[in-house]
Amino acid sequence: MSYNIDPNVIDVTTLRHVWPIRDFCEQYNLDLENERRLRALFGEYATAMELLINIVRRPRFR
Repeated sequence: MSYNIDPNVIDVTTLRHVWPIRDFCEQYNLDLENERRLRALFGEYATAMELLINIVRRPRFR
């Protein structure tokens, strides 16, 4: 099944929202290692999309 997506309907403003790295890590419960890595990549601030793409989460195995 396929869908036609209207680009006018997609809300991209939330993805362009600029976050301080520290606040983003607190919001998404990221560890200090991820915070350091993101700061090395982007500095103190980055967009939500950049941060979400570049976080590294550990797998949750039993």
